[in-house]
Amino acid sequence: MSMERQISYRNNIFKFENGFFREQLDEIATEFPFTIILNGEEFATMVCTPTHLDELVIGFLASEGVIRSNNEIDQLQIDESKGFAYVDLAVKATTSQQFYSKRFIGSCCGKSRQFYFHNDARTAKTSTSKIKIKPEQCITLMKALQNSSTVFKNTGGVHNAALCSENEMIIARTDIGRHNALDKILGYCIQNRVPIQDKIIAFSGRISSEVLLKAAKIGVGVILSKSAPTDLAIKLAHDLNITAVGFIRGNSLNVYSHPERIVEKLEKLT
Repeated sequence: MSMERQISYRNNIFKFENGFFREQLDEIATEFPFTIILNGEEFATMVCTPTHLDELVIGFLASEGVIRSNNEIDQLQIDESKGFAYVDLAVKATTSQQFYSKRFIGSCCGKSRQFYFHNDARTAKTSTSKIKIKPEQCITLMKALQNSSTVFKNTGGVHNAALCSENEMIIARTDIGRHNALDKILGYCIQNRVPIQDKIIAFSGRISSEVLLKAAKIGVGVILSKSAPTDLAIKLAHDLNITAVGFIRGNSLNVYSHPERIVEKLEKLT
């Protein structure tokens, strides 16, 4: 089965346009239930796009603080026909499973950073990236991301994320879940031992606090989006030393935090 057939299928619809209905085929994004069995016990179930599932498992486990490197996984088997991933760790997980998805509110270093889950407090990293990028490069990378996904063009039902350098898009991943797309990026980096500090995340959706935390867990210093960030995402970006750039559309963009990585000349309001 081809990659395109795995992540989308055709369905008859009735389209209303210019005062008339007509029947036509429409491309629909696939929604795939996927369960991770960790050390013989059910750990998490997600709904995803069934591509790069090994990256998704590894990235999700790293994002949740269960693993830090690929070496901590003793065995990973994926049964795509049934929607299961079986993971055995070299060292059995305890604390990560205990705190997974349990609500927790706390601050760090007396700043405005608010963590709602223990695994976020444990795994979100303050960026030490020294990367510099020009506004024109941000715009070029966002255009490259938007042009990379035929699935989005055909279905409009997926999110896209890309790992980039200042000059080019390195890899792109697609998923119906925004968090899954970012976990696939993290899984790719862990599998291939990709250095992160000098990299950028380009993202198709809104920068929520959860998306910002995913970027922090990946370890990048810059996240780009065609949409807007939320207020909590901006607060987290300030605290985690991440440059958040949104509304990258046409030839314009907004820099919401740590502009020193991008802004060279600034026209002040008079």
